[in-house]
Amino acid sequence: MAIKRFNIRVYMLLLDENRSNVLVSDEILFGDYFTKFPGGGLEYGEGIIDCLHREAQEELGQDIEIVRQLYTTESFQPSLFKPDDQIICVYYLCRLPVNREGLRSPVFQVSDQKYDFVDRREREQ
Repeated sequence: MAIKRFNIRVYMLLLDENRSNVLVSDEILFGDYFTKFPGGGLEYGEGIIDCLHREAQEELGQDIEIVRQLYTTESFQPSLFKPDDQIICVYYLCRLPVNREGLRSPVFQVSDQKYDFVDRREREQ
């Protein structure tokens, strides 16, 4: 099947203060369970950095600070959900802004959200 469009996805890797846990989202899409990093699709007319900040507001309810770009998809990746789409993913290392008390604690309550910090060392096994 021929690819008809590019689908650009932008994701943030948010580590906790100890840099041992990474924030992930558990979601159900099209009846399947997924664990993913916060982020989503680039909208037409939007820059990648603007998309990252918009997704942080939509999914986390707060802004983030971008530390650096980590990775961009280098090989062909067809969409699992739309076979006519080619997926291009851009990943950024981010952190939460420092609050008035000088802490980088999240504004959102982790346990009340579909997001939670997981030990990244366990995911690497």
